Amino acid sequence: MAAHLHVLGICGTFMGGLAAIAREAGFRVTGCDANVYPPMSEQLKALGIELTEGYGREQLALAPDVWVVGNVVTRGNPLMESILDSGARYISGPQWLAEQVLRGRHVLAVAGTHGKTSAASMLAWILDHDGRRPGFLIGGVPSNFGVSARLGEGSLFVIEADEYDTAFFDKRSKFVHYPAKTAILTNLEFDHADIFGDIGDIERQFHHFIRIVPGSGHLVVNGQDEALKRVLTKGCWTPVERFGVKEGWLAAPTDPDGGFDVRLQGRVVGRIRWDQPGEYNRQNALAAMAAARHAGVEPGAAAEALAQFKGVRRRMERRGVVRGVTVYDDFAHHPTAIRVTLEGLRAQAAKGRILAVLEPRSNTMKQGVMKDQLPASLAVADRVFVYSAGLGWDAAAVLRQLGERARCFDQLDALVAAIAAEALPGDSVLVMSNGAFGGIHDKLLAALGR
Repeated sequence: MAAHLHVLGICGTFMGGLAAIAREAGFRVTGCDANVYPPMSEQLKALGIELTEGYGREQLALAPDVWVVGNVVTRGNPLMESILDSGARYISGPQWLAEQVLRGRHVLAVAGTHGKTSAASMLAWILDHDGRRPGFLIGGVPSNFGVSARLGEGSLFVIEADEYDTAFFDKRSKFVHYPAKTAILTNLEFDHADIFGDIGDIERQFHHFIRIVPGSGHLVVNGQDEALKRVLTKGCWTPVERFGVKEGWLAAPTDPDGGFDVRLQGRVVGRIRWDQPGEYNRQNALAAMAAARHAGVEPGAAAEALAQFKGVRRRMERRGVVRGVTVYDDFAHHPTAIRVTLEGLRAQAAKGRILAVLEPRSNTMKQGVMKDQLPASLAVADRVFVYSAGLGWDAAAVLRQLGERARCFDQLDALVAAIAAEALPGDSVLVMSNGAFGGIHDKLLAALGR
């Protein structure tokens, strides 16, 4: 009889992906979460995974072989308290994945403050296009696959390697559990102010990650990032290849048709023709090509694969066009991500107005740690609309330097109405949040239709 896992916090992107992989691997999987709602709930039920709403103590009667605990679970959670009292076996999601799925495989891990999801998606697609059928677990849904996770058929496994903590009983970053042979470091900035005191704390965790990459492995590092340079000086025992610099992987200027040559140590090794916007995507492509090369995919073949890359859901995803107004959805929530996303859209929609709509939803943004960076991050937009409900700081005061361009709302319906009243044919509305944002995208499309 298959071993039974009960997953706490199953509707999170990582834990939901883990559950899907476990089910595919033959385990019996059930789970619970405080918010069991579509689309994750529908995806999991379609896989035959039973879901329970909430964390009631009665779930102890399920008596699984192991309780897999997500980092959303804290002490005081009634089910977790019962598990602890009972002496039952429990394990964190990252540790379970490492022991049951990643052991013995060639793990390609993608770490960094920004770009992890896109770079990991590109890498998985390059490997798949080459016939390698990799497994993957990504914090988003690559459009080429339609799912965020799968077990895979070969030895290769691509994982988005998050620096957030593992569980309430394991405060190390998730990525130290992943036995990476190939690792991408996209960039490093201060984030997650709820668990890190300063950027030095994060650099230390990245150093711990580098310490476990073997000497026979390969590090692909952003050569322009100063924080990553500091991390490498703390000690590195693995060959390093850099991107974004002329002595490594470099993207040539973009042609009018959107294509660009990829150079490795000054020599053209491939040409990418695609419609993915922004400089960050070009850098992510370089990193993915370098990592794929370490796994045996030649740059020319990788460039051909990227020409067919369809992007990632919630990464500059077009949700609809009504009355000539295009509505996009993006996961951006850190000031740097907000800025580069807007810059990418500006390059794509050079003549139209951009209406930026932001929900500062992450723990870091709610605390106001980076609030003073927001005006500069949003400066590219022609109009700025901020959902200010639940913030511990005065959004209107912070954005005052943007003048009449910026407006703040603490009621979602009022926010939607204001955007719909402002939008004109030819405008692009970019909605940015790391959450569902109250279903604003559909509400906004409906309001535009009226």
